[in-house]
Amino acid sequence: MTILSTENLKKVYTSGDIETRALDGVSISVEKGEFVSVVGTSGSGKSTLLHMLGGLDRPDSGKVIVDGKDIFSLSNEELTIFRRRKIGFVFQNYNLVPALNVYENIVLPVQLDGKAPDKEYIDSIIETLGLSEKLSNLSNNLSGGQQQRVAIARALAAKPAIILADEPTGNLDNKTSQDVLGLMRITSRKFAQTIVMITHNEEIAQLADRIIRIEDGRIIEKA
Repeated sequence: MTILSTENLKKVYTSGDIETRALDGVSISVEKGEFVSVVGTSGSGKSTLLHMLGGLDRPDSGKVIVDGKDIFSLSNEELTIFRRRKIGFVFQNYNLVPALNVYENIVLPVQLDGKAPDKEYIDSIIETLGLSEKLSNLSNNLSGGQQQRVAIARALAAKPAIILADEPTGNLDNKTSQDVLGLMRITSRKFAQTIVMITHNEEIAQLADRIIRIEDGRIIEKA
């Protein structure tokens, strides 16, 4: 089942007389439960693609379909609600709320949507990610690897259709990076969670089920 697809996405940035084609007709598809890496060098268009997939920026033309919905057919308010319910994000800089403890950070997206957390499901995520002993800790008392585990748990908490990970190991050492990526693979399989990860690191990309390569705003490989 295709859970995420794009159709001929185009995005051009203009600075004076200079035009940069950040995306030049990008069409991809991702199946439910897949863990996909999007690989490209700096300036290849991978970050622009991630922003489009997450509804954080609008394309000049083309479509992004998430869980059967053309997200750019939605109003800004509708898109905000859809994004909160259907798209989880894992950022390089964690983006945890310093004033909240680990558990509060994890359940925050669910509570923002006015819902009660699914305790059994949340407990399963916490156990899988090895966070059971850290739930009362504030984020600034955690290591980088632990903070990224919390960010992954938070992304999973609302049972999103997709998780978008933007260079999730960029601030971590090699061993911690391997640990975090291993946990992302485990959560993808255990919870049938679809993950699209943006990275420039070939070694990290190899841990995904499939690699999509982007160069100069165009897809050059989908193997």
